[in-house]
Amino acid sequence: MQITDIRTTPGYSGFFFDDQRAIKQGATQDGVTYEGDPVTDGFEEIRQAGETLIVDLELADGTVVRGDCAAVQYSGAGGRDPLFRADEYAPVVEGPVTDALEGRDATRFLENAAILETLQVGGTQLHTAIRYGVSQALLAAAATATNTTRTDVLADALGTEPATEPVPVFGQSGDDRYTNAEKMFVKGVPVLPHGLINSREKIGENGKALLEYVEWLQTRAQELGQTDYAPRFHIDVYGMIGELFGAPYDRAEVVDYFRTLEDAASPFPIQIEGPMDAGSRAKQIQAMAELREGLQSAGATVDIVADEWCNTLEDVRAFVDAGAADVVQIKTPDLGSLHRSGQAVRYCEGTDTRAYLGGTCNETETSARACAHVALATDAAQVLAKPGMGFDEGYMIVENEMRRTVARRAREVRVACPDADEVTADD
Repeated sequence: MQITDIRTTPGYSGFFFDDQRAIKQGATQDGVTYEGDPVTDGFEEIRQAGETLIVDLELADGTVVRGDCAAVQYSGAGGRDPLFRADEYAPVVEGPVTDALEGRDATRFLENAAILETLQVGGTQLHTAIRYGVSQALLAAAATATNTTRTDVLADALGTEPATEPVPVFGQSGDDRYTNAEKMFVKGVPVLPHGLINSREKIGENGKALLEYVEWLQTRAQELGQTDYAPRFHIDVYGMIGELFGAPYDRAEVVDYFRTLEDAASPFPIQIEGPMDAGSRAKQIQAMAELREGLQSAGATVDIVADEWCNTLEDVRAFVDAGAADVVQIKTPDLGSLHRSGQAVRYCEGTDTRAYLGGTCNETETSARACAHVALATDAAQVLAKPGMGFDEGYMIVENEMRRTVARRAREVRVACPDADEVTADD
């Protein structure tokens, strides 16, 4: 079945674009916004409304499928592509991108997505948000044309055996880190709460505020969770630990602090995302590898998660090859086409680095559902609940998409192989 047209509509995403550099430099919050001037190119305010470019792809039989172009909350930071403005990029999708894809066979997902990765406009590769959103539509088109799931299309393209149950979901709390964490405990979320520790005030003097928060998490998990509840704590500190202990910091002092966090979390495991921001990929890899080595030498079981400067598939490979993280976040909008995220997850196979299929609160329900299929197709270690910072909505979207897909695939197996062993799944 051929692709006949691609149309776009500017829309809103699930959160905001924030100037991370300005916030880390001390911008103060004024309600939902921030006071002061932006410092990152492209920003007119420190906090701006999130945008998406809705992509409607039409097939020869008149069927229309969708993808949403989206970019991360902290666009332009840590080596990422610049701020994404929907109006600016709509002509690119409806022009050169449509020209390149119109008339192509919709069932050939991998070939079509590869075109997005190589296409250039004015000598420049397409913005990651465009590649991300259009590839979602291409994936949906392939699944529609072949009457199968998006999980199966990706599994065939990547050469994987899909997960037979939902991948563990990672809930993110936003600044409402206490109330939202309690919601997660009640719902039995397996990985939580993110925490959004992105300022000196939130981490506290000598890290005291973060330590107290982890102590609270440990207590409330046992008070609110079911008897067999065993969550993994995952805290994103946006490089604040590195800033707290100076640059260059005393590794022994940082290791000691990590051990206090480990003790506070016990008996639950804990992992810390983005412990420092060293300013470049090479320096970040070196700093992360040295910290990981120090933690292992001290017998600490805290895992560290790569985020800053780990944006592209090539970045993921570099961090994994260097042994610079226990977990790498595969920040889906930053990798471009969805198959690149799948390839990044696969690169972690056979290593001691786990793949966290992440993204951003600043996505949409359409992109979140597409990513649920990437998680299932590659059996990632964990997948982010998104979009938004209210937790409940994003968790529902991602968890339910995986449950629906697992149930459908199980039913199809039973129909195709009625004599096979019964496959069970949540319905």
